[in-house]
Amino acid sequence: MQLLAYIIIYPLLWLISILPFRLLYGLSDVVYFFMYRIFKYRKKIVKSNLRLVFPKKKPEEIEEICSKFYHHLCDMILEAIKSMTISEASMRKRYTFTNVDLIHDLEEKQKSIMLMCAHYGSWEWIFILQTYVKHKGFAVYKRLANKYFDRLVKRIRAKYNSHLITTKETFNILSDAQKKGELTINGFVSDQSPKAYKALHWNEFMGVKVPMYTGAETIAKKFDMAVVFFSVDRIKRGYYETTFHTITEAPNDFKDFEITDNFFKLVEKQIYEAPQYYLWTHKRWKHRDKVPAEFQ
Repeated sequence: MQLLAYIIIYPLLWLISILPFRLLYGLSDVVYFFMYRIFKYRKKIVKSNLRLVFPKKKPEEIEEICSKFYHHLCDMILEAIKSMTISEASMRKRYTFTNVDLIHDLEEKQKSIMLMCAHYGSWEWIFILQTYVKHKGFAVYKRLANKYFDRLVKRIRAKYNSHLITTKETFNILSDAQKKGELTINGFVSDQSPKAYKALHWNEFMGVKVPMYTGAETIAKKFDMAVVFFSVDRIKRGYYETTFHTITEAPNDFKDFEITDNFFKLVEKQIYEAPQYYLWTHKRWKHRDKVPAEFQ
């Protein structure tokens, strides 16, 4: 069944990926209409999240953010499909960096990098960074259930010398790289919601206490990596600008979870500036009523 699904769906994805951007975004508008107006995909979750973290906003303001978010979400879905066939030149034009010299400076210092980000703006096209830097790129991801689509996603990322690895593979792969003297840049999307009973750290995110993933911080300390956050600005439709922010070059100088807390403060800042570009469909605050006594 997995192969059959791949055989049926792949040609459609490929046809979408070769559309000119003007038609691609026209299709995105159609997808938006059905997703937001007809099927109302996770709309209750989105509005619940928005009302929770923006309690002072009026209903019409919540509705406006919600609508803009779904427009952006549909664009991102289509842009992810476009990644199958987009040229390097086109992606470099559409996804730019304001201060890639910061990464080059860390190269000269022979520092591997923990590159932290959130589900904000566009994280799908960050892989074009590998065409600017010498670090070997890894990104931690959750393996897809369909092995054929999983291979497809890995193949797309490999075009730019980026390699997807699972959480279980991370430690061994990075240990081997360190032994070989390889510099690595390691992408972690670190704003997900961990299982409450497994969480080692809870703190406020957007004014609500939640469990936080601390894996990126732990690995950065283990391998003495510089910790860098990247923020994304949407310049206009299909164009993004990324800026790097050094959290620290000496992670072991920080107390436990301090790096994680600093990361979430940076995430909050960009969400408050333009909330429509955050991934509100996630149940990020679902454990807010399960705060253990020691974290209250």
